[in-house]
Amino acid sequence: MPALTPGLLTVRWLAPPDIWLNPVIPLRDNIPSRHPPVVNYLLILCACATFLLQSLDPNDSLIFRFSLIPARLQQPDQPLVIEKTREIQTPFGTQQLRTRLEIPPSPFPVQATLCSCIFLHGSLLHLVGNIWFLWIFGDNVEDRLGHLPYLCFYLACGSLASFCHYAADPGSTVPTIGASGAVAAVMGAYLFLYPHANVISLVPIVFFLHLMVIPAPVFLGIWFLIQLFQGSFAAGAGEAGGVAWWAHVGGFLSGLLIALLLGKSGHTSARVTIIRPGTDRHFRRMSSPWD
Repeated sequence: MPALTPGLLTVRWLAPPDIWLNPVIPLRDNIPSRHPPVVNYLLILCACATFLLQSLDPNDSLIFRFSLIPARLQQPDQPLVIEKTREIQTPFGTQQLRTRLEIPPSPFPVQATLCSCIFLHGSLLHLVGNIWFLWIFGDNVEDRLGHLPYLCFYLACGSLASFCHYAADPGSTVPTIGASGAVAAVMGAYLFLYPHANVISLVPIVFFLHLMVIPAPVFLGIWFLIQLFQGSFAAGAGEAGGVAWWAHVGGFLSGLLIALLLGKSGHTSARVTIIRPGTDRHFRRMSSPWD
């Protein structure tokens, strides 16, 4: 496989390309964890370690081998060749350079890339955006589900989110990477498990950032509607705009549904502590800047 040059490899992200593109930036919630979120820490550490390995891989072989490529999943027994066309400037004007890349096979059954892709990221901002949301919401979901069930939940919902992206564009040859399908599932579960929680957020108003306390259902509902709108718009435009929006939608709904089923079956802890404004000095200072 030839070495890739900058701009030659297009990667579809399972996350918005920049955390600052979100209209509301969460800082923390008011639900303290009763137990150390060991699994959540390990997931974050694993994502960071994998990103470090990616930075040491000049040929992007990790992305090719472990990312979700819908066309490869659709026809796992056939070799996959991607043709890339880019424009280059020459003394004779602009010319198009066509390159053929033969994608190396996955080291395990190609169906497993539905899960392995969630540990890869396209840039440092891509990584930070995902682990930031996981840091805020994941510890509480792990607290309610338990360590091992939370790990199974994260991996299963991440795979379901990847499958939703595959179902939306099964013939795509664009490598798809990112954890936010799984992170979206964590957010969906959080919505069911903590409907009375608040999220302290930075909200851009005109040219300034303001600290505001937003009910978790409002924050998560706005986030979900943005993903749904963007996915519908991308489908109508015939392109995904570089972001796997339907993975976000599918992940959020799968997390919400699984949490609902677990809650009805009694497999989640019912004890929840909520820090109210005025009972925690740090929370009060952040939630009321005018105090």
